[in-house]
Amino acid sequence: MIKFFRRIRQKLLSENKFTKYILYAIGEIVLVVIGILIALGINNWNEKRKEVNFELQLLYSFKDGLKKDLQDLEGNVRWHKRGLAA
Repeated sequence: MIKFFRRIRQKLLSENKFTKYILYAIGEIVLVVIGILIALGINNWNEKRKEVNFELQLLYSFKDGLKKDLQDLEGNVRWHKRGLAA
């Protein structure tokens, strides 16, 4: 594909068609910019997906921690009730 573009560029320069060469160069620059913008969009989407997954992991971790704390508190309450009843 690069050879194809190189041949076009050399042909335009050898035939002294400077205006067509400039249009070709501008078109090539536009294509590169579009490619970069697409790559940035994909990268941003991927980073957002990673952040959402990390947030979910944190929330599940908090949930598990709270469940364990609740079980511990319930155990402490039962233990203290037995101590008061005795």
